[in-house]
Amino acid sequence: MKQHKLIQIFVLSLFVCLSLFLPVEAVRGQTDIPTDDDVNRIAKQLYCPVCENVPLDECTTEACQQWRNLIRQQLSDGWTEDEILAYFVAQFGDKVLGEPPRRGLNWVLYLIPPLVILTGIILLINRLRRPKVDSTNVEESDPYLLQIEQDLNERE
Repeated sequence: MKQHKLIQIFVLSLFVCLSLFLPVEAVRGQTDIPTDDDVNRIAKQLYCPVCENVPLDECTTEACQQWRNLIRQQLSDGWTEDEILAYFVAQFGDKVLGEPPRRGLNWVLYLIPPLVILTGIILLINRLRRPKVDSTNVEESDPYLLQIEQDLNERE
């Protein structure tokens, strides 16, 4: 009996020791349902097709709520972010994207701001490098100013 008890204690202690080294999978909640952050990460890249200039993540219309629910469902079904964006472009066109695609004439939208800034810097540098106009040079080149200067000198 004593030997039987010792065997039970040994097996139990062996089980406890081994269980400490076995990997335990963490208990998780329902991860299949995307969070609002997941949905809004995609929705902020889209504009409401009904409202003008309103991002989908900020729009309060019923249609936008339905589209956010659609994004949530697509994420649940395993769709990627690119697939969801492509779906909305297929349904509503490029105007639904918050950032125009970089193809065709849309490249101009990306090139104009740096060109304007570069042109402004060049003009500013040229303006700062230009020599200042000396008042004596102006008087000599403009006979009217020279005449006014003489008339003023005569009055004194």
